[in-house]
Amino acid sequence: MELRLCESDFRFMCVVWENEPVSSHDLVLKCNEQLGWKKSTTYTVLKKMSEKGFAKNEGSVITSLVAKKDVQEYESNRVVNTSFDGSLPSFLASFFGGKKISEDEAQELKRLIDNYRE
Repeated sequence: MELRLCESDFRFMCVVWENEPVSSHDLVLKCNEQLGWKKSTTYTVLKKMSEKGFAKNEGSVITSLVAKKDVQEYESNRVVNTSFDGSLPSFLASFFGGKKISEDEAQELKRLIDNYRE
């Protein structure tokens, strides 16, 4: 299953992930509040996400079938592989783009690298 979502589908799924389990009524209200969507748009996207296997609507209660972390991992790997020829250092250099990071962020990145080192 491809875990790639367009931006609007990802934003919809973020509403689901942040509120699940969520009633269809509450999901419509949340999508209107957070995304500016009408009821019909919410139900159309919910149907599409259900058909793609990202969410399920059972008894008017919506839950996710795919974790947010899994979608984020898939997308970040896709970007690194397609835009940076699989080079994580090239991706990071571009991502930082001259920005400075805090000492805490640098330490966290070092911990992550140590945890994933071969």
